Amino acid sequence: MQSPLPEHAAVWFEIPVTDFSRAKSFYGVVTGNALTDEEGAPNPMANFAKAHDRSVAGHVYPGKPAPRGTGITIHLVVPDLDAALSRVWDNGGEVASPVLSLPDGRFAYCLDPDGNSFGLFTR
Repeated sequence: MQSPLPEHAAVWFEIPVTDFSRAKSFYGVVTGNALTDEEGAPNPMANFAKAHDRSVAGHVYPGKPAPRGTGITIHLVVPDLDAALSRVWDNGGEVASPVLSLPDGRFAYCLDPDGNSFGLFTR
């Protein structure tokens, strides 16, 4: 008997960072989605805002990133891809690819100040 497919292939993401304050600022400014400190969590973490309780989201936390550009890549939604890519450079990150087009939207690969790979996506 086959299990039913999950509503979402991913349910949560975590981005390890070496400088917690810098990461909260970087991701908040780049995505336009201010991160909020989680009260009462077992470890420091700052959550990306989400539309509702069933939305997929995640957080940054003090941890050890994978070596530069070698970890998994999470894609973050932004309203204006070109403006967000400019903010990556302006805030100590790096745009690592040209803008790529898909049937559902456009995206580019980036690196945060710790070398974590992430993508920015817009419809």
